Formats: sequence, C-alpha cells, structure tokens
Amino acid sequence: MRAQRLLALTAIVVATGVALGLAFAGSSDRIAAGVRVVGVNVGGLTSGQAVNKLETRARAVANVPVVFVAGGRRWRLRAANLGVEADWAAAVKLAQRHGDGFGPFRGLRRIGVRVFGADVSPPTRVWVRALNYELTRMSRAVGSPHRDAALVLRGLTPVVVASRTGRGLDRKAAAAQIVQTLAGFERGRPVELPVTLDTPRVTAADLAPAATQARTALSGRIRMSLGRSSWWLPAGQLAALLALPHGGTSELAIGGPAADGYFKRLAQGIGRPPRDATFSVLANGRVAVVPSRPGRVIAIPETRRSILAAALSTTHRSARVIVTTEPAKRTTAQVRAMGITSRISSYETIYGGDPNRIHNVQLVARLIDGKLIAPGATFSFNRATGARTADKGFLEAPVIINGEVTTGLGGGVCQVSTTTFNAAYEAGLKITDRTNHALYISHYPQGRDATVDYPDVDLKFVNDTPRWILLRTFVGSYSLVVNLYGAPIHRRIVSQTRPLVETGPPPVKRIPDPALFKGQTYVEDTGEPPRSTSVRRLVYTASGKLLYDSTWYSSYRGEPKIVHFGTKTRPAPPPKKKKKGPSGPSGPTGPTGATTPQ
Repeated sequence: MRAQRLLALTAIVVATGVALGLAFAGSSDRIAAGVRVVGVNVGGLTSGQAVNKLETRARAVANVPVVFVAGGRRWRLRAANLGVEADWAAAVKLAQRHGDGFGPFRGLRRIGVRVFGADVSPPTRVWVRALNYELTRMSRAVGSPHRDAALVLRGLTPVVVASRTGRGLDRKAAAAQIVQTLAGFERGRPVELPVTLDTPRVTAADLAPAATQARTALSGRIRMSLGRSSWWLPAGQLAALLALPHGGTSELAIGGPAADGYFKRLAQGIGRPPRDATFSVLANGRVAVVPSRPGRVIAIPETRRSILAAALSTTHRSARVIVTTEPAKRTTAQVRAMGITSRISSYETIYGGDPNRIHNVQLVARLIDGKLIAPGATFSFNRATGARTADKGFLEAPVIINGEVTTGLGGGVCQVSTTTFNAAYEAGLKITDRTNHALYISHYPQGRDATVDYPDVDLKFVNDTPRWILLRTFVGSYSLVVNLYGAPIHRRIVSQTRPLVETGPPPVKRIPDPALFKGQTYVEDTGEPPRSTSVRRLVYTASGKLLYDSTWYSSYRGEPKIVHFGTKTRPAPPPKKKKKGPSGPSGPTGPTGATTPQ
C-alpha cells in the first residue's frame, strides 16, 4: 500500500510539473520573461525586437559622457570616442538561451528565470589604442610611486630617509570597468575606478641595522695593505666608497662610481693585463711563437668584501687588496698547435699616387694584418676590413667607379686586395671569389688584379691546408708586401697568361667647344681600347698530382677618346668693293654722294 501511495504521489508531482511546464513554456520565438541585457528588460520580445530596442538605446547614449573618478580626479569619456560598440545581436542570442528547450522543460526553466532573473553582458569591441591612451593619462594623474626608506650621509653622519606609500590605477580592472560602463546605458552617476596602494618594500625600521653599521664604518680610518706595502684609507674617502641602502636595498656594501674609480686607479699601479700567445716573423721567413703571459689583476669582489669587513669591525680595521692572475685567452700550447712555422708565399706591389691614396693603402693593410685563417675556413677581404668609412679614417682618393676614374672614399684599397690575391695565387690556395677592375691597370700583373667594393664585390680564398695560415702585411715607403705563413705545403704553380688583346676601338666622347669654329676639332685624349686577357693557373702537389686547374678571365672597358668639336660660327666675309670708272662711281648716289650698296 505504501509503495502504491508513493507511486501515486510521484505521478501527481510529474503531472503537476508537466502542467506547469506547459503553462509557462510560451513561444520559443520569444525571450523568457525576467531576462535583461545590461539592465534592459527584453523578456517577451522576439530576437528582432530585442536587438532593435537595444540598438536604439545604444545610439541614444553613444555621445553622452560618463564621468569616471579616481584618486580625486574626474574624466568624462564617451563610448563613441573610444569606439566602444556592443554586439547586441550576440547578446540577444545569449539571452535566448535562458529559458530555451523542449516543451515542458522550457517552461520549467522559464519559471526559474522569472523568479531569479538573468542579466546578460554583450560581447564588446573597443579601440585599444584609444583606451590605453586614456588609461595612461589617468595613471599619470593618479599614480605616485612608493618610496623605499634610504640611508644618506650628511657629512659623515648616516641619516635614514623615511619611506612613503604610493598609489596607482589598477589598469586592468579600470579598463574592464570603463568598457563595461560605456557599453551599458547608465549615464547618471560617476563611476569610481579602482586605485591600488603601492606599499614600500623597505621601511625605516628595516634600515636600523644598516645605519648602525654605517656609523661604525665611518668611525675612523682603516689600513689597506698589498704585500709589504700599506696605506691609510681615511673615513672621508671610505664614505665615498660606501654604497648605502637605497631603491629597495637594505644592506651596506662597497660599490658605486667612486669605488669603481678607486679600484681602477689601484689596477693601473699594480695590475698587468694578460698577453695572448702570438707569432713573431723572423727575417729568414721562419715563424717563432711568442709565449702567452698571465695577467695580474685585482680580485675586486674579494677586495670589496675585505674593505667592508674592516670597516664594520671595531677592533681589526685592516683590509687587504687581493690580487689574482687572469689567464690569457690564447695559450702558448694553442698557438703551437696551429702549426704555423714558415712563409708559404709572398707578393709585393709598388704603390704611389697622392697622399690620401697612400694613407688608405696603409690603413687597410693594417686592418687585415695578423688575420688567422683556420683549416678549411674562408678568408673574406670585406669581412676582414668592414665598410670603408670616414669614421674609420678612410680618405677621398682616386677610384674607379662605373668604368671611370673619379674620386671616392677609400681609393687605393684595391691595391691591397690585388696584392692579397696574388699572395694566395702564389701559395696555390683555392680562390673562390675574384673580380677584375673595370679598367686595365698596367702596373698590376696582367690578368691578376682583384678589385673589391664593400659589401658586394669581395675577394675570398680558402685555407685548404691542414694547418692554420697567418696573413701579414708590410708597408714600406714605396711598396706593399703581403706574406702568408703556415706549414710548408710544397706546391708547384704553373701560370699561363693569354696575351692582352684589343676587343674594339676606344669609345668616342664628343664635347662641344664654343672656342672652336664649326668644322674644327682637336683630340684631348686618345683613350684606350677595351681589352681582354685570361690567366690559367695549374697547382701541383709535391708528388706531381694536379690539385687545381683554374682560369680567371678579365675583360676591361675602353677609356673614351675625347674629341672637342667647334660650335662657333665664322664671321661673314666683308663685301668686295667695285672698281671706279672714268666718269666716277657707277650706280645711283645718295644725298651725300656715297655709293649705295647693292
């Protein structure tokens, strides 16, 4: 019987629920009663009606400002100025989800919405840059950073400067508040934006121990010592070396610009920089290794701690300058392992010209001097020298640009690249990048000139030996020598140079000359014809095996024949006079009796 009554009761509850659900189900095309979108009631409306209602309200307030308040300051912002736009269609779709479903289930859900209500916030767009601009403006007006307690000296007396609490705008929360408010329809009351407190990290109480230490440190002088030498560090000088707590620190230290200067002066007297192992080229072409030498430097962190410990002591006020050694970056063993023992090639070119050109030759020669090329590595002339600029010391000198001799920055650099090319050529190394000059230059070896132009036109060769190669330059009063040093490679070089042939007549450049009569000409420069040549290099190993068979082709532009031609018009010849007959001048006469020209 009890089970029957429970089953009957359950049936009544289900039936009642179904009846209520059907009674409140309403139409699925309409939003459930009790649903609001940012406070606006849209219950009972269709989606189209709801969107229209919301958009109408939004247009009405788009240019109505909202007053925002923070830290006693006020700002008036409009939704239109920040590009705040709510997606009302999306908001209505969200509103429709409250109370949707099938039949009686929809009704039951709508009863809950009717009783408890539901408020929907729409997805919103905003101009982020405009919003950030306003937030920055507000932050600057409201914000004041905290100030940590600090220790300062007045004379030799340490004084604690109290901390101060700051404040700042909570940008993230404020941004959400501004967008949410401007997307809504409320425009009556000011809106308070969140402001946070910026509490100091270090207070005056935190610096009490450091103040006590500072008073002890400045209570007298300390004795400095290095080996058998010693000297006094007065309290006034020690005060300059102290780094007092500030900016969030709470401990005393030795540091700051004055301390850096003090240690620098000490290093100049007792320090010695490390010396890397290097090479010394001997007169007979052999190479000796100059051993490395460790440096002697002040161990600054340890010396700082020694000075601070002495300063904080009331009984043992002595500090040591601690010296340590600094190893060389390139040791003697590393240099010997490079295997550079003798000269493997040498080439010399004669230079001249104006002083600027000679200066550039000497400058770029110094830039590549001492370059080390690892086995398998490529030497790049442009990478070794970098851009040829005025701030590096390069001067204006004659240079070939677009096939014409003119003046440019770095003129003379190609003398060094040509000499370097020929040193690599004579060593039998693999040359991967070489370009001839635009014009033929007779004082360079035929077909073996090499021009460069940073960064596009380069000279490159490869160290294809198992040992390192050292490049050295020697600049004399009239010549440049480039030597390559390494392990003996015993290569045999055979060169075959094709004759220099003319490939056409010189181009003609005609220049009008008003000093010459028409039909007159004279030749200012006979010019040079275009030419071509090639050089074939065969490189053999010591055993006679052919290692390389390379040919470099060179084509040189012609230099124009300059011809001046006259443009001046010749004067007309004077008229010929007629002979007089026995009866006087022939022809009619004028009033004065002069002959009238015909």
